[in-house]
Amino acid sequence: MKKLNICILGASGYTGAELIRLLHGHPQVSISHVTASRHAGRTLGEVFPHLGHITDLELSGPDPSLIPDDIDVVFAALPHGASAEIIEKIYQRDVRIIDLGADFRLAEGTYRDWYGDHRCAHLLENAVYGIPELHTERIARTKLVANPGCYPTSSILPLAPLLENGMVEPLGITIDSKSGASGAGRNPSLDLHFCEVSEGIKAYKVGEHRHTPEIEQGLSDFLGSKVEIVFTPHLIPINRGMLSTIYVNLSGDHKTRDLLDALGQFYKNSPFVKILPEGTFPNTSWVRGSNFCYIGARTDPQKRRAIIICAIDNLVKGASGQAIQNMNIMLDFPENLGLDSIALYP
Repeated sequence: MKKLNICILGASGYTGAELIRLLHGHPQVSISHVTASRHAGRTLGEVFPHLGHITDLELSGPDPSLIPDDIDVVFAALPHGASAEIIEKIYQRDVRIIDLGADFRLAEGTYRDWYGDHRCAHLLENAVYGIPELHTERIARTKLVANPGCYPTSSILPLAPLLENGMVEPLGITIDSKSGASGAGRNPSLDLHFCEVSEGIKAYKVGEHRHTPEIEQGLSDFLGSKVEIVFTPHLIPINRGMLSTIYVNLSGDHKTRDLLDALGQFYKNSPFVKILPEGTFPNTSWVRGSNFCYIGARTDPQKRRAIIICAIDNLVKGASGQAIQNMNIMLDFPENLGLDSIALYP
């Protein structure tokens, strides 16, 4: 069978590098075109020495007219605002598109409130929010997937089944998330220098992080009714990994076993979501470098409260791995094709 041709827009970032690493092991695809604004004209091996032995591809500029006609799948790993204009110009081609940025995740009004005017709002209704475990059938039918953010992935996956089962109150949810420094991207900034990150932990964008409306919209759309959250992200001194601790009000006298059983039943056919035994809670080291998501929970029936904890790798299940999972569904490949590698440990 002829391999499908892949294009990666923004291949010089961390998510671009992860796409290349993971797609290199995918048996049905071949990376044939890569772009990067700042590194155009350089080879991938020059930008990422660890990739030099697997490809001699040269990075081109971001001009969509340079994307070859035989490309089958485009991954856009670009900053917000940069994807929309390019995707608009290639959308009519016979090509599947997975956008790893924020341009197609939100409804137009919400996008305007948080990002400003949308550059091609007419395509928003065609995009499917790509959490594979929740929207498999819609993903399979679309040609444009909005790949979710890392914080929303680690929040929506543990909450959606419990909300659907009516076990959790949809208002007053508190999410405390911690991410490794790679979540901020590869462009250098003072607050990401080693001396600024090491030996410390800090909250940032308190009360104003752009993933707040994405989490609320993703859960509200899935549930069919309003969900409200309080969300606070934190930066911790590790390269990769994300741990979200979620505090909820229970709708009844549900025990820990009830929540774990509901989660296990919901995800029984999902290859990457693992529900932990009672009394066990996830560690980011268990998912490092993998597409897996680990979830643990504990309830306090007397107070009708519960704590749910979720761990993912922000660059894999929170970005590039989930994007490939979406591609597999769009192309009717096995969902876990090319993604079965286990975590790097220790």
